[in-house]
Amino acid sequence: MKIRVGLFGFGKTGSLVAQEIIKDDMFELRWVVRKSLANVGHYASHLLGFQRDEGELFSLMNINIDTFFALNKVDVIIDFAAVSAVDYYDKAVDEGTRIVSAVSRYDEEHLQKLYKLGNRTAVLYSPNITLGINFLIEASKVLQGIAPNADIEIIEEHFRDKKEVSGTALRIAEDLGLDKQKHVNSIRVGGIVGKHEVVFGLPYQTIRITHEAISRSAFGQGALYAAKWLMGKEKGIYSMEEAVSLNFAKGKK
Repeated sequence: MKIRVGLFGFGKTGSLVAQEIIKDDMFELRWVVRKSLANVGHYASHLLGFQRDEGELFSLMNINIDTFFALNKVDVIIDFAAVSAVDYYDKAVDEGTRIVSAVSRYDEEHLQKLYKLGNRTAVLYSPNITLGINFLIEASKVLQGIAPNADIEIIEEHFRDKKEVSGTALRIAEDLGLDKQKHVNSIRVGGIVGKHEVVFGLPYQTIRITHEAISRSAFGQGALYAAKWLMGKEKGIYSMEEAVSLNFAKGKK
């Protein structure tokens, strides 16, 4: 039986995530919810060049949240929208739906709402859900354990219009126990989708662990991996690092 998916967000990243869901035979995209009224009632699949009907488009402006999730049940919600989308999860969780949130950065209020839902369902939250970046984090932890006295700097590169510091870079710094203000370096040029590099400086050698997203489709692949992994989990809060670390540990054997 296919995993039924509801998707929040249909912008630059969300549309590519929808495409990856539709392409994967293990999943069925049941619906897409977005803020805009554009193309409401149409199917995301048609807009993305597929022939079959999949992923009906709805707008937050004209759906009844009290009944929507009961009438449109899904196994998992994948969220690439805004922080405020968490306000709508409550009714979905009543229907037994799991949550995969790939929102890049939550404020404290909405983060706490997300965490509270972990008492009722399985929630996986990751500010960067690509497989590669989470492998980078796990590999960096291992190297830091081997060389605890190494100098460590984090470099994040993104498109020139991205104003805030990368939430992923801040997460890497947090996981490595580094001062976020001192050890995160930002570069803004051109149309870079996203590149993160952890530089370890040791006597006589430098080690660089790098991940670069070539296409936003990488986020879709990561979200599908997360959704499959989450299906077998009990209620609680999980991270993409956990989902990757188990396989990472197996790979070291």
